[in-house]
Amino acid sequence: MAELDPVTFEVLKNSFITSVDQMGEQILRTCYSFVIYNHDFSSALHDAEGECAAQGNADIAVHVGTLHFTCKEVMRHFAGDMHEGDVYAINDPYAGGTHFSDVRLIRPIFSEGKIIAFAQSNGHWSDVGGSVPGSFDVSAKEMFKEGLRITPVRLFDKGRFCKDVAHLIASNTRDPASIIGDIQAQAQATAVCEREILRLVGKYGHETVETGLSAVQDYVERSARARIAALPDGEWETVDFIDRDPAGGEGMIPIRIKLTIKGDKAIYDFSGSHPVIGSIYNSAFGTTFSAVAAGMKTFFPDLPLNSGFYRCFEIIKPEGSIVDAQWPVAVTGFLMPFEKIMNAIYEMWSKLMPERALACAFNLEYLLTGGRDARTPDKPIFMFYDWLPGGWGGRNGRDGANVTTACFGTGMMAQPVEGQERANPILTTECEILQDSPGPGRWRGGAGVVKTSVMLQAEKTVISYICDRERAVVWGIEGGLPSMPHGLTLMRAGANEEERLGSIFSDVPINEGDIFSRPTAGGGGFGDPLERDPALVLEDVKDDYVSVARAAKDYGVVIETIDAELCDYAIDEAATAALRDVIRARRVGDARIDPVLVAARYRAGEIDALDAIRQHAVILDWGTGELLPESTRQFREVFERRSIANWAG
Repeated sequence: MAELDPVTFEVLKNSFITSVDQMGEQILRTCYSFVIYNHDFSSALHDAEGECAAQGNADIAVHVGTLHFTCKEVMRHFAGDMHEGDVYAINDPYAGGTHFSDVRLIRPIFSEGKIIAFAQSNGHWSDVGGSVPGSFDVSAKEMFKEGLRITPVRLFDKGRFCKDVAHLIASNTRDPASIIGDIQAQAQATAVCEREILRLVGKYGHETVETGLSAVQDYVERSARARIAALPDGEWETVDFIDRDPAGGEGMIPIRIKLTIKGDKAIYDFSGSHPVIGSIYNSAFGTTFSAVAAGMKTFFPDLPLNSGFYRCFEIIKPEGSIVDAQWPVAVTGFLMPFEKIMNAIYEMWSKLMPERALACAFNLEYLLTGGRDARTPDKPIFMFYDWLPGGWGGRNGRDGANVTTACFGTGMMAQPVEGQERANPILTTECEILQDSPGPGRWRGGAGVVKTSVMLQAEKTVISYICDRERAVVWGIEGGLPSMPHGLTLMRAGANEEERLGSIFSDVPINEGDIFSRPTAGGGGFGDPLERDPALVLEDVKDDYVSVARAAKDYGVVIETIDAELCDYAIDEAATAALRDVIRARRVGDARIDPVLVAARYRAGEIDALDAIRQHAVILDWGTGELLPESTRQFREVFERRSIANWAG
């Protein structure tokens, strides 16, 4: 192998990353899907063994730790039968992918007749078939209702487009024209990367480029191992939850993780995690691996991401568990365990690196509405596929980020409603920051949003909602308080009352004039909210992040409203000091009160959901007010550790 001087190494390292960024720029400008246009895509450059050598600067967390797996699966399938100009497709979650919607195109890069690298483009197709528009059917227990499983297949054969294969795939979706367009866009993105790598070969020679692809991985491995080795050896454990098993009884679904630091290696043990559940909220190993990589990488922000980083940790996964789902278990909703793993890792690494500590972030949600667009005579199929930003957790010394895309994929964009309204018979009537959504703390969580839309002229339309943390509510740490529950409400045209559909449902009919609304939670609070500077609470009230009422309930800050229209408020310092003493004296008892009494008060309208969660640590069916005893027991167990145990006095 060629030797690299430091300058050449730096040039190649950054050129590899740029080649991946250029793939992203290409697909952004040529894709057909509005979903991909809003950055639900990722790319990668691999070495000749399929290991990831470079990710881009805007690739999303959920994809990056899986792309080397799918590259290696394609290599295995086509071993000895790869040619210049070939492009292969795969979306198989059981071979290291995420879910069927994330379709990867992979191109081998040849120099002098030898494969020296691979370029991979992954895009989320808005529909891949299955039983419901958007391919997210929460009732699915097996993959056969989830859509088309693409095992490795050749889409370009020595440069010739395999039109028959591509049209077979596209014809099994609800939007075949866009699928064909996205195939071409992703294929061209890999060609852009190929062109850049061959340019480097022309300048440095293929041996030097191959050495560079290996050297960048070794560099990241050395750097990460050195930082881990500087940390104390030890063990840290935590648990986070999926809200429920729709096919099972009441009670949240635990994902347990033990982190062991031993020398220069991190070991993540998922023993004790729940078996797979009767829904799509299961994770195959590839996405569990990616969640670990993405969660841990948050604490090493300056290092490039490649397979060198992956060598620094090990995963122990119980067979048949929710973090190691095997074919044919349904996995389309893998993002729910994915984000629980990430946030659990945030919590454990916050103990190791308190200067970078942060509380729980909101949970990504997907709204899918599909049917026939009756605004035009031909009534084409439409697919409204939406996600919202929300709040990240409070940090050590800083409030959480407001209205930010989920930790699932910070490269994703919040979709512009103007583009959505042009493509779909849906009008957005409200999209704004949601008051009182931030989890209270010395450093509060970031704020979430609320979005409301009305169905226009459409036929044979259904709505599905894929979300979580309606019961496993976004939590605070170091004494911080939780945020608020997720869940969608629907007001039927002509109805007097709205109905709460909650955070998980599929295939619900929806008609013209129906109004649907859903919030996203803020982030969890960091530190005791009674220690927050009252002046900061006052600023939050002025900014509409916190209401006057919750400033008193959550922070013990009494604020006098002089003129709300002019944002003229004042702190009553004496009343604040007295109220904080009262809250400090009673709050532990309030958090341990009989949950049955709390449920009764909620049903009577004496308290609201935020009171039940933040003051009493009680989980209810937020529509009926029914107590959920097992969920409450589980929620209180972690509330004791994350919040109560850190309160002084």
